[in-house]
Amino acid sequence: MDDAQALFADAPFVAAERDALARLGHELSRITVRGMGSDELDRVLSDLDAVYVASGSTFALLEALQTTGNGEVLTGHVRAGLPYVGVSAGAMVAGPDLTPASLMDDPADGPALTTFDGLGLVDQVVIPHADGLLPPYPRELIERTLDTFGTDYTLLALRDDQAFLAQSGRGRVVDSAPLPRN
Repeated sequence: MDDAQALFADAPFVAAERDALARLGHELSRITVRGMGSDELDRVLSDLDAVYVASGSTFALLEALQTTGNGEVLTGHVRAGLPYVGVSAGAMVAGPDLTPASLMDDPADGPALTTFDGLGLVDQVVIPHADGLLPPYPRELIERTLDTFGTDYTLLALRDDQAFLAQSGRGRVVDSAPLPRN
């Protein structure tokens, strides 16, 4: 799912993310839920082995899922066993509430949002980029996010070499594997 990347279509990380998945031998089907009906998404998800929810703007992704009703469709498939792999924004949206993301991403990216409720696939709120190595997410920002929201939310700090896998109501951190050499 690439709704989180709509604001960053030409950013180098978008192509790098897709290229990395392709080098691992995965067949990719790009899905943009904004503008897609629930019945269509239901059919598309029924044909997949897993759904990979990309990085980008957390609030743009949440807005696309909420305003289309496709968050419920996606949640239904994951609860029925479809593996959900989320990276960055995709990992955060899997949790119960995106309020902690407000220090890391701009809530104005989702102007139609009426709530920051996530998909609720897992109980934790994932805080990506926890190693503080990416310039937009320095260690100080990660620490401030953890300090500000750590008493009100169950937070899970996720490094940049990790992804979050939610399946059948359970979540786990997945470490990256080395990419095959070309």
